[in-house]
Amino acid sequence: QVQLVESGGGSVQAGGSLRLSCAASGYTFGGYYMPWFRQAPGKEREGVAAIDSFGSTVYADSVKGRFIISRDNGKNTLYLQMNSLKPEDTAMYYCAASANPIWAGRQLRVDEYDYWGQGTQVTVSS
Repeated sequence: QVQLVESGGGSVQAGGSLRLSCAASGYTFGGYYMPWFRQAPGKEREGVAAIDSFGSTVYADSVKGRFIISRDNGKNTLYLQMNSLKPEDTAMYYCAASANPIWAGRQLRVDEYDYWGQGTQVTVSS
């Protein structure tokens, strides 16, 4: 059974930093793209960043230059370092995993992923 458990969320002031973690179990972690998504109240879930097993990364334009995604395949853990946080980054953040390979250009699509964590809340105040 695949389990994804996010942690590291919290409340910070604008300009601050947070580091999210996602611990995976029951999943061949080293295989495919692993992403971070987020969902703000009243908005659709959106892709933030994704990383493949070779370290190739994809970022949403809104977080480029501020967020860094990484993974430790030995620890089955995905990370998201979030710097220069803005109030508009406030959301529930989720990691996800896919049962199948994902084609280039589709790494940040919600419908590409089969397994989801419960999320961790990030709140950025101005």
